[in-house]
Amino acid sequence: MPIPRMRLLKEAAAEIKQLDPETAVTPYYIRQLAIEGKVKSVMAGRKRLINLDDLLNYLSFSQETQPGEIHGIRKIV
Repeated sequence: MPIPRMRLLKEAAAEIKQLDPETAVTPYYIRQLAIEGKVKSVMAGRKRLINLDDLLNYLSFSQETQPGEIHGIRKIV
């Protein structure tokens, strides 16, 4: 079983910045994804380690899993 690539928040953001210099992904956004459980992470003392592979996978496929915009009038139940 391969060992996951774990990075600190700033390191994960820096790696994404290397892949895409014009990215808008920030350490704060990555932290929120981790807190909400959308990407895998572990706490190491006071620092949060992010699974870089899981983060890249989430960013690549998140548009397919998120609901689209709601258009028109909805019935309130």
